[in-house]
Amino acid sequence: MHTKKTILHIIDNFGRGGAETMLVSVLKELNEYDNIVVTLYEKNRFDDSLQFDKYFCLKLRSVFFLPFKILQLRRIIKANGVDLVHTHLYWPTFAARFATPRRIPLVTTIHTSIAFTRDYKKGIIRFLDRFSYNFRKSTIIAVANGALKQYFEILKIKPFKTHVLYTFVNTNVFNGKETSKANNGDHFKIMTTGTLRYPKNHLFLVKVFEQLK
Repeated sequence: MHTKKTILHIIDNFGRGGAETMLVSVLKELNEYDNIVVTLYEKNRFDDSLQFDKYFCLKLRSVFFLPFKILQLRRIIKANGVDLVHTHLYWPTFAARFATPRRIPLVTTIHTSIAFTRDYKKGIIRFLDRFSYNFRKSTIIAVANGALKQYFEILKIKPFKTHVLYTFVNTNVFNGKETSKANNGDHFKIMTTGTLRYPKNHLFLVKVFEQLK
């Protein structure tokens, strides 16, 4: 009898951010795996859209308690026979690098350029990320080549295993009857959302829109 492999996904929480939205969408596509979701905090603004086989919240009150939560995360990994751990965002990645046994593959997704991230302006954050990466190297997936390059340049660490996987759009959202009905006229509207920051490359979109007549 075929047994599904188990992936443990760990993230801060499920507030309405880009990393959280991406993970919620990815979980819906991973039906061939058993998916365990672990969060540091309880917030969930996706309600029933968040799909998983098991869910654990570490209920982290302060980063000073993180060492205890690392031990708790390690117990969850062992008790559930996890085959792969996938981390998102800084503190979950830090915790997973110390909690994940060496025999289990560890994957980290970098969602933006850390050069433009407030936390990484702090020397202690850069030090802890560098220290944890050297302790347990994880496969790094970045959403853009620039984000991948800057991660290693800023932290001054050597790449181990790296991949670029561009941010995707779930086109099923735009294929409903209401959307089709709204676009039956002679004109249609295009909208983009995102923080007005250099890595989002809105200038490219402005140039593209100039070509649309």
